[in-house]
Amino acid sequence: MAKIVEEHHYDGARERIERLGLSPLLEELRSILRGVPLLVKEERDANGGAAVRRLIDERFPKSWAGVKSGDIDWTKCHTVNGTRVCLGVEIQMSARSDLLVIDVIHLRKALEKGKIDVGVLVVPSDKLGVFLTDRGPRVSDAKRHIREARAEDLPLVLLALEHDGPGPALNKQAKRERKQ
Repeated sequence: MAKIVEEHHYDGARERIERLGLSPLLEELRSILRGVPLLVKEERDANGGAAVRRLIDERFPKSWAGVKSGDIDWTKCHTVNGTRVCLGVEIQMSARSDLLVIDVIHLRKALEKGKIDVGVLVVPSDKLGVFLTDRGPRVSDAKRHIREARAEDLPLVLLALEHDGPGPALNKQAKRERKQ
């Protein structure tokens, strides 16, 4: 099963989670991620990040709202003392690392519009990232992009996911053929 090997909280996210009663949702998310059977071929660039993403997405129960593209990947809300509070999750396993900033933008917009109260960004650990597709994101990239996007002042949680051990290579996504 996958492991969460790093967790970073920005701009009082930890305190906000506690104060707003979002701890059960964050713990549910951690449980979902830890429930992913994640074995990879431990060879540079041997595994497809999109395959990892599919494994993660399959673990989310119907109680989480998922979006295909252009918005936050997963959200879940619950009511605490009559107030609705929400957690938003972006999962980035397969795109080029520089596209992490788009996930940060999605989270920023949702926070600014009041759609969510805390944002979570899930990325491969630096160790797992080596075994995924070339130029894919890693937690060190995510930290840099959060800093460069000046998003350290947002209530964000950064989670780094790592595989459980060696296994067969996870399929890479076929590249689209270019029209000539």
